[in-house]
Order: sequence, then C-alpha cells, then structure tokens
Amino acid sequence: MHMRLGLAPTVVISSPEAAELVLKTHDSVFAGRPPIEASKFMSYNQKNLIFASYRSYWRKMRKICTVKFLSSAKINSFKPTRKQALDLLVQSIKEASGGTRFTVNIRTKLASLSADMSCLMVFGKKYSEKEFDERGFKAIVHEDATLTAIPNLGDYIPQIAWLDLQGLRKRMKAVAKVFDEFFEKIIEEHVKNTEENRTKDFVDVMLGLIGSEENEYRVDRDSIKAIILDMLAASMETSPTIVEWALSENLKHQNVMEKVQKELEEKVGMNRMVEESDIKNLKYLNIIIRETFRLHPVVPLLVPHYSMEDCTVHGYFIPENTRIMINVWAIGRDPSVWSELDKFLPERFAGSDIDVLGHDFQLIPFGSGRRVCPGMQLGLTITSLVLAQLLHCFDWELPDGFLPDELDMSEEFGLVIQRTKPLHAIPTFIAFTFDQ
Repeated sequence: MHMRLGLAPTVVISSPEAAELVLKTHDSVFAGRPPIEASKFMSYNQKNLIFASYRSYWRKMRKICTVKFLSSAKINSFKPTRKQALDLLVQSIKEASGGTRFTVNIRTKLASLSADMSCLMVFGKKYSEKEFDERGFKAIVHEDATLTAIPNLGDYIPQIAWLDLQGLRKRMKAVAKVFDEFFEKIIEEHVKNTEENRTKDFVDVMLGLIGSEENEYRVDRDSIKAIILDMLAASMETSPTIVEWALSENLKHQNVMEKVQKELEEKVGMNRMVEESDIKNLKYLNIIIRETFRLHPVVPLLVPHYSMEDCTVHGYFIPENTRIMINVWAIGRDPSVWSELDKFLPERFAGSDIDVLGHDFQLIPFGSGRRVCPGMQLGLTITSLVLAQLLHCFDWELPDGFLPDELDMSEEFGLVIQRTKPLHAIPTFIAFTFDQ
C-alpha cells in the first residue's frame, strides 16, 4: 500500500511475501533509516544502532556491539547476573505474600526486574530509580518510546518542523537531557574507577575503544551514550512487555497454563529452579512464546526502513527516499497463512519449523536481514527464562471477581505495544522440595 504522509512517500508492507522481497531480496536497497526528529534529539543525531543510517559508522558500531556485548560467549557470561536478579524477584513475591492472597502488579515487578538486569549487564551495578530521575527508569524509557512512535508533523513536512506545533521537540529535548546527565554520570564513574581486577562491563569496553587507531573501532563519547540508550530502551521495553502478554494469555487460557506447568514439572522437576540450560527442552513454553509474538508483536510496526535508491519490487516502482513500514501485526494475522487469526492457540506451532529468528517471514517480530535486531538472542533468553520461572514457582489466578473471559486485552499505542491496563494477578507459591 502506497500513501503520502505530508511530503514523505510511504509504502506499507503487510504480507510475508512482500516482507521477504523488502527484507531479503532487496535488503541492500531498503536497509536505510529515515531521518526523524526523535533520532536527532534523543539518539545523539542518529548515532545509535536503531536509527543510524546504513553507512560505515553503523556497520562499525554493530560489529562492536555484536562482538563485545551480544555474542553467545558474552551473553553466557551474564548468566549469574540474570539468575541473581530473577531469584530476588521470586523471593520478593514469595515474601510479600506471607502465605496470604495478595494481588501483584505484574508490569511493575517485570519493569523493576528488567531495569536491574539491564543496569547490571550494561553498567556493572544496579541504580535506584531516584539516581536516574524522579520519574524513574521505566517512565522515561516509555516516554522515549512514545515520542519515537507519535506521528510528528515535522518529520513529514520538514519546512514547518521549527514551529513544533505538537510540542514534541520540547518533550524530546527534556527526555534527552535526563538521559545525557545520567549517562555522563555513569561514564565519569567508570573513568574514575581504576580497580584492575573488577569484571569489565559494556561501558568499560566502549571507553577502552575511544581514541583507538583501529578504524572499525573508532568511537567517541556521544557514540557510547547513544549505544547505551539502545541497550536500555530495547531491553527495558520489549522483554517485560512480551512476558506480560504471555502471562495474560496463560491466565485467560487456564488449559495452556496447566500444560506448560506440567512440562516444567516433568523437564525441570520440583527440586530446583529453572536454569537457562533447561529452555531448549521446554517445547511447549517455546510455542507459547511464538504464539504470543504472533498475536501480540511487541513492535507492531518495525522501525521504518528507507529506500537508498530507486527499486522495482514485484512490478511496483519504489523511488529513492521512500519510507517502508513493515506491519508485523498484520502479517501475524494474514488469513492466507494463519487460521483462527485472533485466537491464542500455541498448538498451531506444534511440529512447525516457523521460528522468530528472521528466517520465516510469516513471523518476524525482531525484523530480518541487515537490520534484524542484534539483541534478539539475549531478548529471547530473558523472555523464556522469566516466563518459565514465574510459571514454575507460582500458580497464578486473576483477582477475586474476575473471570478469564473478562480479562481486558486491549492494546496501548506506542513504538512498543503494551496492554492498556497493567496486568494484576494473585500468586500462590508452589512448595519446592528444597530450601531456597
């Protein structure tokens, strides 16, 4: 579908076949990113991975992030960090209940867990909400995602951008100021910390590359801050959101929850916690996550692509500088691919080779091609582990008076699509045969 948003020609892709043409067949043409005000003001003038133009800078920074932070070896090195944070979450829910029925705000708990994990992996230690900003991590990161998603008149009619008719520039600059002050504080702490035997985190690695004569690793302070923002925003918004949706569907479909809990009992047992090494054996949990991504894609419209030259796709001429919107929400409901589109049916993936890794264009929540999310493996690991642990350690039910069919599953608009209302549920700790 072609449309013109102001002065910006735009093409919307809503089928697996068209997505494959754009993200695979003509990937090199559509790997660009459109210049938008959100990336200018909040991402250090497009110096982050998400919005950087497809040039040598982006390739260098992606290589740094992939090798230094998102490689399998590096992800595995953070296992103890993730386990520690998740054990604390389970313990806090268990202690808060005190053996009584109480309602948990799932979104708040997941947001705190995500913030702790992200800070430990990226910064080397946890930071309290007040150390960041009086509104806290989650609120500011959510504001960043919201401002990135809001249709901005200045992006579509550049001549009137300076008027800031929607007041978005003012909000963007305020968010950017909060991030910049916090990141400067983090960097200064790392510069002053000369302890030799401590474990190096991502900021240490990036600082070590400043001034390097190796062309592929040439970075500056703004580059570091832009990439830190990527790491925080991507991890803190996406994984908690998909876990909240998955837990919501489990509460709405008790038969699904019973099946996955039975699998956990059989594959993991009731004498220990879930380990990351167990995830590959949890087949039913895996298809629950795939079905959740199909029905509730965290980013319903992938970050826009941008044609870097004229191209003809399936007989249609697409000129240079056209914005390409990939509608993964619609692809996940394509009637030529999926039956019973709006029903949560994990069993549709039983025995199916379709995965979320970007190879199967019927299901591309992380994108595909050159611009596929580099943190995909880390995100899947965290999502699977957190969901498995919560379902293994607790039985969950809706607050008194709520029936599964009455659970509100409406969506809230944004770059990341959340539930309109945070999920609330009552946990009952499942007694293990060992002392935690």
